[in-house]
Amino acid sequence: MVKVTDNTLFKEAKRFIPGGVNSPVRSFKAVGGSPVFIKQAKGSKIYSEDNRVFIDYCLSWGPLILGHAYPEIIKKLNKAVKNGVSFGTATRLEIELASLIVKAVPSIKQVRLTNSGTEAVMAAIRLARAYAKKDKIVRFQNSYHGHADYFLNCEGVPLSFKKHTLTAPYNDIKKTKELVNKHKRDIAAIIVEPVAGNAGVILPEKGFLQGLRKLSDRFGIVLIFDEVITGFRISYGGAQGFFNVKPDLTCLGKIIGGGLPVGAFGGKKEIMKLLTPIGSVYQAGTLSGNPIAVTAGIVTLKALKKLNPYQELEKKTKRLCDGIISRAQDHGIRLKVNNIASMFSVSFEDTELFKRFFHGLLKRKIYFSPSMFEADFLSIAHTGDDIYNTLAAVNESFKNLRG
Repeated sequence: MVKVTDNTLFKEAKRFIPGGVNSPVRSFKAVGGSPVFIKQAKGSKIYSEDNRVFIDYCLSWGPLILGHAYPEIIKKLNKAVKNGVSFGTATRLEIELASLIVKAVPSIKQVRLTNSGTEAVMAAIRLARAYAKKDKIVRFQNSYHGHADYFLNCEGVPLSFKKHTLTAPYNDIKKTKELVNKHKRDIAAIIVEPVAGNAGVILPEKGFLQGLRKLSDRFGIVLIFDEVITGFRISYGGAQGFFNVKPDLTCLGKIIGGGLPVGAFGGKKEIMKLLTPIGSVYQAGTLSGNPIAVTAGIVTLKALKKLNPYQELEKKTKRLCDGIISRAQDHGIRLKVNNIASMFSVSFEDTELFKRFFHGLLKRKIYFSPSMFEADFLSIAHTGDDIYNTLAAVNESFKNLRG
C-alpha cells in the first residue's frame, strides 16, 4: 500500500485541480513545501491524512470562533440535513438569522444573505453606486475585499473594470481626504476593513475610522465596512460596535455561517430598499440563505450571545502574543506581533525568516495561517495547555532561527 503523505496527495491534486488547490493561499506558495491535507477537526485541533495532530490557529481563516465541530452545531446540522439540504424557497430559518444579525450589528436595519463574502461586497458596491448615483469607489492599499474584478490587478481584468477604483493608504486620513477632494463629485463609496485582517492585522489609528465617517457624510458618500473577518469576531457587534463608528453598509461572512459557506450585506433601509424585488438593483443567489449554512450561523450567534466569550478570548490571545514577543526577545529575534480581540499576526522583516518560523511550528504540530500577511485566530476551544505547548514550540522554532 502506498503511504499517504502531503507530497503524494498534492501531486495527485495537481493532476485534477489547477495548482492543486481550490483557493490559492492553501497552496503554501508563500511559505514553500506541500500543503497539509486535513481529514478531521475537533475543538482546537486538526487531524491530517497521515494522522498528525495540530493545534490550529487558522480556524478555517476565522469562522470557527467556537472551535471545530462545536457539539451544538453538529447536533443541529444532523437534524437539519434530514429535512433536506436546499429548497430554493423562503424559510423561517432565514428570518431568524437575519433577525439575529440586525439586533447585533448597530448599523444594520435590514440584511440580505449571500453565499460568500465576495458576493456580499460585490452587491454592496453595486447598491452604493445606485444609491449615490456615482461610479467611483475608494479602497485602501493591501486591503482584500474578495476577487471582484474592480479590486484586482491580474491577467483577465480589463482596465475598464478598474478605472473607477481609487486607492488610498490605510490609516492616512490626510491623503484619503486629498484623494476624495480631487474626485468628490464622482465617488459613490468608500470601502474599508476596519481592521486590515488580510494585511497583517493592522489596527486603525485613532481618528481614522471616525475621519472616514465625517468625510463620507460631507460628500454624500456611502461608507462600507467590510466586516467579513471582524464581524462577531472583535465583539458581538463587530468592529463598528467596538470602535463606535457606524457605516452605511456592512459586509459580513465567516462567523455568521459557523464554518459553512455564507455572506451577507446590510445597512440603512433607505439603501437596502433599492434591491430587487422592491427596487431596481439586481442581486440573487440560488443557494443564498441555504438552510444548512443558516442553521450553523444561528447556533453560532446564539452561542456567542449567551457565552459572551470576548473578554476571555482577548486574555488568551494577549497571553499568547506576549509570550511570542518575550521569547523572540530572549533569542534576539526581531519581529512584529499585532493583535486585537482574538485576532493576531506574526511578521518578520525577512519573509524567509517567516517561512522557517512557520515550518518550525508545523514540525512541532502547530498550524498557523500559511502566509505572513494573513490573520491567525483563537477560539473558545483553545486551552491554557494549548497556549503553553504553542509557546514551547515557538521557543524551539526561534532557537533554530537564531542558529
